[in-house]
Amino acid sequence: MINSEKNFPALLEALHQLEFDYADGEGIDFEPSSNFLSQEETRSWIRAWTGNKELEGAEYRIFGQDGTGGYAAFWLVRSTDNVLEQPIVFLGSEGELGVVASNFSEYLWLLAGGIGPYEAISYRGLEREENPVFTSFAEQHSKSPRLGPWQVVAKAQAEFPVFVEGVKSLCR
Repeated sequence: MINSEKNFPALLEALHQLEFDYADGEGIDFEPSSNFLSQEETRSWIRAWTGNKELEGAEYRIFGQDGTGGYAAFWLVRSTDNVLEQPIVFLGSEGELGVVASNFSEYLWLLAGGIGPYEAISYRGLEREENPVFTSFAEQHSKSPRLGPWQVVAKAQAEFPVFVEGVKSLCR
């Protein structure tokens, strides 16, 4: 079961070896983790984030955060054991919330466009220079055709329109 493992898939681990440069606000605001948060840590976080003490958080696999502590996670909603096929979501420290990519392959194109999970939700339409390091990684490893960052976000949000309202409905 994918939710019991803390270890990253090899491709996510390789991605997190690349430099995520904040560049004084002109880069990607993302701090990659070296493994998934434990189920206990995830449970504690989702309960604090929503104020709902009944939640378990088993549907999230947190793999990084922005500088303020907002989390990027795989949202385990597809009937597959491959975590890289799951959509990627962002839940920010100030209540920012949304789906940022339909899967890991498309997430790579988001990063290639100079946009991270935080920027995808907080700065919609932000124009950034293409990141050559992430572009090269996406060209080598993505199973998806090349997409611009805002195409990635729009596609994901159209595919998973219930995410935001679903999470909001759990808040107390």
